[in-house]
Amino acid sequence: MKHILVVEDEAVIRRAVRRLLERNGYEVSDADSIESARALMGDESLDLVIADLRLPDAPGTDLIGLRPELPVLIMTSYASVRSAVEAMKLGAVDYIAKPFDHDELLLCIERILEHDRLERQNVALKQDVARSYPVGGMVGRCAAMREVFARIEKVAPTDTTVLILGESGTGKELVARALHAHSRRQDGPLISVNCAAIPSGLIENELFGHEKGSFTGAVGATKGLIEAADAGTLFLDEIGELPLEAQARLLRVLQDGEVRRVGAAHAKRVNIRLIAATHRQLPLLVEQAAFREDLFFRLHVVEIALPPLRERGHDVRELAKVILARSCEKVHAPPRQIEPAALDAMCAYHWPGNVRELENVIERAVILCEGKTITADLLALGSGVDRGPAETEEPARANLSLEEYFLRFVEQHQGEMTETELAQRLGISRKALWERRQRLGIPRPKSKA
Repeated sequence: MKHILVVEDEAVIRRAVRRLLERNGYEVSDADSIESARALMGDESLDLVIADLRLPDAPGTDLIGLRPELPVLIMTSYASVRSAVEAMKLGAVDYIAKPFDHDELLLCIERILEHDRLERQNVALKQDVARSYPVGGMVGRCAAMREVFARIEKVAPTDTTVLILGESGTGKELVARALHAHSRRQDGPLISVNCAAIPSGLIENELFGHEKGSFTGAVGATKGLIEAADAGTLFLDEIGELPLEAQARLLRVLQDGEVRRVGAAHAKRVNIRLIAATHRQLPLLVEQAAFREDLFFRLHVVEIALPPLRERGHDVRELAKVILARSCEKVHAPPRQIEPAALDAMCAYHWPGNVRELENVIERAVILCEGKTITADLLALGSGVDRGPAETEEPARANLSLEEYFLRFVEQHQGEMTETELAQRLGISRKALWERRQRLGIPRPKSKA
């Protein structure tokens, strides 16, 4: 039962409000002055204070802040915009004018208490997450991850450009989200762009926008993603894939704080924080003239390097349990457990696809599991090759390495499958498929999407 303190000097109104609230299931205390109300404010069971604005000894707003977590609703017969604004400025949670309708007051109280409940629940959840996962919900206790958490906490409150390095699937976007969430820009937008997923001919239009008539089909002006990130954070994933011309334009944005749309005569001011990520060696790309050296130096202010999963030791066990719970919820399966032998197999596996591969393996095991326990057999990690719907196609693949099987499967099937179909059959994302093509030098047929 919610406990409400009513502070009103007019006895008739005080008794009427008390009766109304008690009839609707609230516990009520009352007072006729600020002095008598102060004596009751120490009651930890209080959930809300309703106070008249004009009381004999002091204004009702004097109760605001005595207990910061306790909401105060101000009521008054002196209804005016000015008094309402002043009460809200002082911290009142809401304002209601007398004479008020009973339903109006009850709805106002219900809304305040529900909002307060959600706020407290949110604080509790954040505290639980902060205790379990140091930054942004990421899991890890190994020395390398503790270093990552420490670096995030140190650099997040600044506007410094950050370069995140790590293999595919290590969680680079999670780091970017954590940096934004712990920054002064957390109420602004976080715009994520995968530079590898946008065709090179469209990347400049996507990032910088265009003016009407700037090219055939430009029937109206369009804001680019850089403008959309104004007052927030721009996350450029796989920045190593950015074409050189777009690199030059991005450099001007970072140097001048201005963005010029395609076809525009004038630039617009933007205030963004840039976070970039890549799995490639940018210094090597600079040597090969595939990446601008001046842009590299602009990006390389603070570096955060994510370790591959195979180097994170017992983090695999903790990650597996967290991902298992999430996967069961995602596919609407009952809670499962992972047998010790399966956890041992996970720790021994190389994980070329890192955390993303671990997520795929566990989700598939949850779907196939017919009991309450995930066994090592369900994980299918023993052969060290790709696992997924495609595994029934080549029974003899156990003698192939992971990359050999991937190479053979893609070359055999890319003629009749789209990239989406290939990725689904291999049990990986389209981004992971593209990255492996790049690493293994398998060109994508131009006729396939």
